[in-house]
Amino acid sequence: MTVQLNIREYSNISMIKGPLMVVKGVGDAAYQELVDIEMPDGSKRRGMVVDSYNDMAVVQVFEGTTGISPTGTKARFLGKGLEVKISEEMLGRIMSPLGDPLDGGPPIIKGEKRDINGDPINPAMRDYPEEFIQTGVSAIDGLNSLLRGQKLPIFSGSGLPSNLLAAQIARQATVRGEESNFAVVFAAIGVRYDEFLFFRKFFEETGAINRVAMVATFANQPPSIKILTPRTALTLAEYLAFEQDMHVLAILIDMTNYCEALRELSASKEEVPGRGGYPGYMYTDLATIYERAGKVKGKKGSITQMPILTMPNDDMTHPIPDLTGYITEGQIVLDRSLHNKGIYPPINVLMSLSRLMRDGIGAGKTRDDHKELANQLFAAYARAVEVRGLASIIGEDSLSETDRKYLLFGDAFERRFIQQGLNENRSIEQTLDIGWEVLSILPESELVQLKPEQIKKYHPKYKSQAQAS
Repeated sequence: MTVQLNIREYSNISMIKGPLMVVKGVGDAAYQELVDIEMPDGSKRRGMVVDSYNDMAVVQVFEGTTGISPTGTKARFLGKGLEVKISEEMLGRIMSPLGDPLDGGPPIIKGEKRDINGDPINPAMRDYPEEFIQTGVSAIDGLNSLLRGQKLPIFSGSGLPSNLLAAQIARQATVRGEESNFAVVFAAIGVRYDEFLFFRKFFEETGAINRVAMVATFANQPPSIKILTPRTALTLAEYLAFEQDMHVLAILIDMTNYCEALRELSASKEEVPGRGGYPGYMYTDLATIYERAGKVKGKKGSITQMPILTMPNDDMTHPIPDLTGYITEGQIVLDRSLHNKGIYPPINVLMSLSRLMRDGIGAGKTRDDHKELANQLFAAYARAVEVRGLASIIGEDSLSETDRKYLLFGDAFERRFIQQGLNENRSIEQTLDIGWEVLSILPESELVQLKPEQIKKYHPKYKSQAQAS
């Protein structure tokens, strides 16, 4: 069946302001309707309706309004939303949010056009996340586990290695037993060109590019095109997950750039600003992105999200991380003091949290000691941090023998458990074994979170005795 589109053409451009163009006499413009713009010299640009009032349509121009003249310019309203051709051929490719190749390769031929805003998942059809995803990063797998269908953001600060961590997770992450059916959709939102080159080179040199589809926009592009980036990426993720039965990890970096673009557009439309100058609807807007993750009953595939954002001034109460934390299921927090010690990845496990972790670990999923070991490592490291503060006041010589053991444990935990190489991919068994090794510094009487039979089975002292006998 052929769908007849309601295409209308107008030439009365009344105002151009920033990335926005106002067209007069349009009484039936639909929100997010696609617009073709033809300039007097015949060159064309694309845009989308973002507001409509008093027979005026406000169009945000994807390529920016520089060079557009109010006279002689035609705006053609196409009667449909923005659609991008989506295909499994996009795996191994780097694309713009409009579907144009950025890697020098040919355009995508095979595929189907889809609205980038997607269809919301019926809440009654959502399935609860319960399957463990192995990222190969001990501080995440061991203490803040990621589950299939979860939304787990990474909160970073300016200058912290969030790019490295994002690339490492994109290369290493997998659902164990279903490695061949796992894909990564990587959305780089408003990144600098050197960051784009880093991601591209990293994925190509490590071979990860074969299972990664990258959607990228650059820092010098208009805010309207940056706002499309995560939506196009998630449209591809939905296709791969729910049409091709793949397990998809969607990494969105940097959501702070997205929110800044949202603020810039909101200011151009002269909307009443909310907290921090961001639009009052930013919570709802972010939710339309973050909620495009999950598992659906009756479908084999799933979408797991790891949005990454930079906290201005390392402030977790800033509107962007604050609102993100309300929508997602935990957070991974990068710490500047650990980074200054030379520890990579500088994940502050005490500030981090995975709210769904306990449902995806344990016997039959990771290992039978995982829950208790994680509890013990958390408790011991928290005690070590307290003892460090005490030692700075009264001196290390005034500490008890047990407290000095905790100081040793704290250093070993950071240097051997949290710290690992950029190309070091640890299995969950390796991660848990390292946890036992650093805990062996403490007296057995301090291991109160662990069951006696677990200590006998996994403690290095008893394992070495068993091997010797």
